[in-house]
Amino acid sequence: MQHTKEYQTFFIEYLEDYSKEREPKNLYEPINYILKLGGKRLRPVLTLMTAELFNCNYKKALDAALSIEIFHNFSLVHDDIMDGAPLRRGKETVHKKWDVNTGILSGDAMLIMAYQLFESYEPNTFQALAKLFSKTALEVCEGQQYDVDFETRDDVTIPEYLKMIEYKTAVLVGAAMKMGAIIAGASNKDQNSVYEFGKLLGIAFQLQDDYLDAFGNPETFGKQVGGDIIENKKTYLYLKAIQSLTAVEKTQLEQLFTVNLEDNTEKIETVKAAFINSGSAEATQNEIKNYTKQAFSVLDKLSISEEKKTLLKQFGNALMTRKV
Repeated sequence: MQHTKEYQTFFIEYLEDYSKEREPKNLYEPINYILKLGGKRLRPVLTLMTAELFNCNYKKALDAALSIEIFHNFSLVHDDIMDGAPLRRGKETVHKKWDVNTGILSGDAMLIMAYQLFESYEPNTFQALAKLFSKTALEVCEGQQYDVDFETRDDVTIPEYLKMIEYKTAVLVGAAMKMGAIIAGASNKDQNSVYEFGKLLGIAFQLQDDYLDAFGNPETFGKQVGGDIIENKKTYLYLKAIQSLTAVEKTQLEQLFTVNLEDNTEKIETVKAAFINSGSAEATQNEIKNYTKQAFSVLDKLSISEEKKTLLKQFGNALMTRKV
């Protein structure tokens, strides 16, 4: 097996070859732009890594890894439009650099391109990959709708929020790993176990993302810090704070999450202080550790060597201590 950075290098080289100039330029330039913006490449790396966990050459999983990455970026292009986000990975979002119509159409094309990449696999593998992809893509859309709905609801619960991030983010991480296992011909038991590992790690990953959105460094995080606060998103941080604040403090925080200001600097700092003083910031970090621990417990079910399990644990720990 390779190290994470080597998988990233192999994948980026494959992505570069794939991202050729095509006509019409106004359709494909935005696609190449978002695909080359960088990012952690978490999902494709997991696809390649999982293939090799089950003794398959990573090269056989490159098309599936690319499909996952294209779909992920498709969802980001459309999410950014819905959120009105100005930045993605520290650069202009597609709809800001071009326009909303271009973002919608280029995103649509990316979804189709993601499906096309499965055509390189033999029929049984193609069917298994496409079936998993369709299920996962629909769940991601459901998760996005829950996220949108929560912005106008004042009764969102923590279990509802965890379900939302499971669908919007975590299932794609699980699917990325399961695709690698499918291509490697792993047993159904191992495919399902590695999916569960990825899904639990994905929930921890999103909770960490929520935490960094409030408390990360804008220079390393790559997105607008405080973006969730500006958009009045009921994240785990917010929901946990609401549970712990006094009645007066709770009312103040709820009121802040009903307003949209031109200058949100004071709002962001006030909300962050509430997250810290309520113990919500610490509780969120504990929940990240909890889901990471749950993910690691699934590794006992996998038919792989202890050495490979250790590599997965190292990967998970690195993911949960990241600053970007």
